[in-house]
Amino acid sequence: MSSYPRTIGILHPGEMGGPVGAAARLAGGRGLWASEGRSAATRQRAEQAGLEDAGSLQRLVAEAQVLISVCPPHAAQSLAEAVAALGFTGLYVDANAISPAHTAEIAATLHRAGTGFVDGGIVGPPVRRAGTTRLYLSGARAAEAAACFEGSPLATMVMTGDIGAASALKMAYAAYTKGGTALQAAILALAQGHGVEADLRQEWEISQPGLADQARASLERAAPKAWRFVPEMEEIAATFEAMGLPGGFHHAAADIYRRLEGHAEDPDPQAAALILELLDDPSKPRGVPLRG
Repeated sequence: MSSYPRTIGILHPGEMGGPVGAAARLAGGRGLWASEGRSAATRQRAEQAGLEDAGSLQRLVAEAQVLISVCPPHAAQSLAEAVAALGFTGLYVDANAISPAHTAEIAATLHRAGTGFVDGGIVGPPVRRAGTTRLYLSGARAAEAAACFEGSPLATMVMTGDIGAASALKMAYAAYTKGGTALQAAILALAQGHGVEADLRQEWEISQPGLADQARASLERAAPKAWRFVPEMEEIAATFEAMGLPGGFHHAAADIYRRLEGHAEDPDPQAAALILELLDDPSKPRGVPLRG
């Protein structure tokens, strides 16, 4: 456990951020959040995590020694700018799913304000128990950030690379997991559109046992989070392109998730309906006959 107490502010304690805050508390820290402008659902998550309400972002910034940003990718920049404008001089951990280049821009914004910065990337589900979720950290003060979670279920992995390394690892990992789910969903829709889904499932059971069920289950799990995955896929595409690699696959994955954005509040999405929804016009006959 950390040898000295910490006051840790969790910015936007959502489905992932709330459990991160709970982990910080289990490590001996005092957890804070700011309810101003936040939803009732976020308030419930913050209360479940045992976080104290600072009320406003201004008060949160004034009281916290460490701020941890876990928010949708599109909000990461504006949130950092708001913190910088309030003159935060503690340690800011950006644990969002954003590209290394985007991370560098945020780090520069905060450094100009005199704020310490650590790059973070979360791999795994919302942390509930040990052994499931890891927070990768990079930058000169990464070990300091890791100390905030000593003895908690959230494992911290201090990387040797500088700022951008943790974000790159997160992008590479999610490129396969969430990108792969989008690819499988598109394949299921393609097969459905051509009327060969049952045949594909039969072939998969022969050559790729279990893949059909896994693809449908992954699609059902992803649908309520599709609105968050859209910007994440775009961040991944930008990461590939910055390295001179094609980003088109993950731009396409963003389009797949964009078609499912309406399921944010859906408690039980069904794969069959989701597959039809992915098709531009499910009622239109699919397949183009070949001419001899």
